[in-house]
Amino acid sequence: MRKKTKGMQVFAVVNYIFLTAIALTCLLPMLNLLAISFSASPAVSAGKVGLWPVNFTFESYEYMANKPEFFISLGVSGKRLLLGVPISMIVSVLAAYPLSRQNNEFKARKYYIWFFVVPMLFYGGLIPSYMVVRNTGLLDSIWALVLPCAINVFNIILLMNFFRSIPKEMEEAAAIDGAGHFSILLRIVLPVSAPVLATVLLFFIVNHWNAWFDGLIYMNTPANYPLQTYLQTQVVGQDLMASTTRDIRQIGNISDRTGKAAQVFLAAIPVLAVYPFLQKYFTTGIVMGSVKG
Repeated sequence: MRKKTKGMQVFAVVNYIFLTAIALTCLLPMLNLLAISFSASPAVSAGKVGLWPVNFTFESYEYMANKPEFFISLGVSGKRLLLGVPISMIVSVLAAYPLSRQNNEFKARKYYIWFFVVPMLFYGGLIPSYMVVRNTGLLDSIWALVLPCAINVFNIILLMNFFRSIPKEMEEAAAIDGAGHFSILLRIVLPVSAPVLATVLLFFIVNHWNAWFDGLIYMNTPANYPLQTYLQTQVVGQDLMASTTRDIRQIGNISDRTGKAAQVFLAAIPVLAVYPFLQKYFTTGIVMGSVKG
């Protein structure tokens, strides 16, 4: 082991301080939001809530549990995940595998590379996208949230570069034994690609869960809004409690702000619960999938 110099030690300390500061800037707003959701309305309105709840109460969450719109939109987001993530993973793997072959194996590879990269750099715009969804009859259906974003070129590039880093000897040995491309993909490539698959899986989960704009433009019925679209309409639209003023006066400890905080925090829980299980693959997958061309 090489002995660390004084400069390296100083750099490590500065690096730790810098990364800790960045982590705190991400964590503290979330803690403040959580504290607001568990605080009584008078304390929140007075600006007394920091990182710890004031006049602790569950009433905001109890109120959210009685809102059918929240759970309907939650169900739409769950359905979107169950359909969208597997479709996106399958399509991305099937696109990345042939693109990872050598030019002598797949002679049209360079044309397909440009076919994927050019739209990644030059987006057609909102109006053409809306016209495609409308003319294919997908408006106001779950497929309008699933199919248009089924392909993500960045994720395909990550998968492609990782597949290219797999030793060719493994594939050649399988080919000698009579395996075709589908057998090689399923039995050789995918089993050793867990890091990049977990990374891309996390990207797709986050993208589908956090997407709100497509629900706003493709859904004509509020009952078909995914969760993030519903929250967006609540946060920037009318007051959350406008239609239930009488009930709020009776409850007393709930306000528009505490109710929104409870909803936003509940919406973040699923991704926060999934991330720790995929985090160990994240660094390996994104680094190995991006360094090889």
